[in-house]
Amino acid sequence: MNVIFARESELLKEAILRLAGEVEMRLSEVLKAMERRDKEAMQMWMDRDAEIDEREVQIEEECLKILALHQPVARDLRFVVAVLKINNDLERIGDIVVNVAERGLRLADFPVTDFQGKLMQMGRVAREMLKESLDALISLEVRQAAAVITRDDELDRMNVEVIQGVIARAAPANTGAMTESLILTHSIARDLERIGDHATNIAEDVAYLVDGTIIRHKDGLLKEER
Repeated sequence: MNVIFARESELLKEAILRLAGEVEMRLSEVLKAMERRDKEAMQMWMDRDAEIDEREVQIEEECLKILALHQPVARDLRFVVAVLKINNDLERIGDIVVNVAERGLRLADFPVTDFQGKLMQMGRVAREMLKESLDALISLEVRQAAAVITRDDELDRMNVEVIQGVIARAAPANTGAMTESLILTHSIARDLERIGDHATNIAEDVAYLVDGTIIRHKDGLLKEER
């Protein structure tokens, strides 16, 4: 590895970690705002969506520049490819956080239901999965990444519980404000589940970065990691 590539790689790593920290912070703040029913805070994060998009484009351009100028191989190539993929997942999480804020803002106009606690629980799991996947990226630890993936089923189960509850309650409600509230609840649950999916993608990319392991089809590796 030449000195220029090493320096550019370090700057790229710093950039992706800064973006990751920003996305994680935004998710945390939107969840807090939704719990407080703070419409002003949710609107603020919606208005700042373009900031994440701009940083994602900058990182992608830097990755492509490194690929073109240095033509890395082996682990150096895996590093750039992993950053490209993680960058995309972080941008998508940023978009989903905006969706949660927008739907949370609308949901704040309706009375609190017993679904609120389940959404907050899903939000905590999604945030923890994201944080743990980013910790795995910092430490480059495959076992830590695999632990994130095992939590995806937990979030999926909670999403199904919300969907089933919404369906059960929507049938008698038929029309009106109650139905709109239920639709928003369902949409937020789906968004939080998708954040877990993207956190899982990041964990898979960490494993690929460390030793070239592809754990997209995960069952065998996860049994070993346990």
